[in-house]
Amino acid sequence: MQKKNFTEVKEFIFLGFSSFGKHQITLFVVFLTIYILTLAGNIIIVTIIRIDHHLHTPMYFFLSMLASSETVYTLVIVPRMLSSLIFHYQPISLAGCASQMFFFVILATNNCFLLTAMGYDRYVAICKPLRYTVIMSKGMCAQLVCGSFGTGLVMAVLHVTAMFNLPFCGTVVDHFFCDIYPVMKLSCIDTTINEIINYGVSSFVIFVPIGLIFISYVLIISSILKIASAEGRKKTFATCASHLTVVIVHNGCASVAYLKPKSESSVEKDLLLSVTYTIITPLLNPVVYSLRNKEVKDALHRVVGRNIS
Repeated sequence: MQKKNFTEVKEFIFLGFSSFGKHQITLFVVFLTIYILTLAGNIIIVTIIRIDHHLHTPMYFFLSMLASSETVYTLVIVPRMLSSLIFHYQPISLAGCASQMFFFVILATNNCFLLTAMGYDRYVAICKPLRYTVIMSKGMCAQLVCGSFGTGLVMAVLHVTAMFNLPFCGTVVDHFFCDIYPVMKLSCIDTTINEIINYGVSSFVIFVPIGLIFISYVLIISSILKIASAEGRKKTFATCASHLTVVIVHNGCASVAYLKPKSESSVEKDLLLSVTYTIITPLLNPVVYSLRNKEVKDALHRVVGRNIS
């Protein structure tokens, strides 16, 4: 019977923001604007870092990788979500849902560990400046990026394999994309094992990066406090402020979304959290690094000035 139910479910239907009724057009305009700004900001960051040789450093290499990952991350989710706000009936095949979840988990995990690599880069730059170029070689940077993506790949395979071996009875996903819990709710059988897998994976993806970044910043702050001049301390910490801002918001949203008790879960709260980490957080990266980072702004001025000339 379970196998029969599993094979009968060929597609899912997203409810999305149907409960918002006449406000859906307003949401479409708001989300489309944010999405365009996110794409434009991340593309500008990647382009500037690529063409300006002053930014050919490990720190900006990781930033360009993060911007690229965030761009693909939003492409996996946001276009279909925007479409659902205009065309209310939004089915997705079982294979399409599995693919969306697969890439979502890969890229979300990849982003967490890229932020960790950026924290390690700041630690080496501030605490071991004389050995920086030796430690943060091109090979080391490539290994950290590949390790981030590889970790995401393993987590995605684990999640999707466990999830789509479940028999499904329902077809209506009370969400705007194939997120883990909304799809899990459609299963015909007990999902305790899947919930344990989700908590295990989420805890690893959230707490390992947070722990490593915390250790990095304890060592960074201890080094900063040893700097004699107040101006030197301020300048050194300023190089870490943008990264720390993105880390706090990114991991904070993920922690609330995937580690909160089921008793505190509701459709409205889940939608709000999902909008935060799928639409708003990706915009944070280009905004923080373009508005608060002097080197990026200087590089942008150089490129714009060169093109005008």
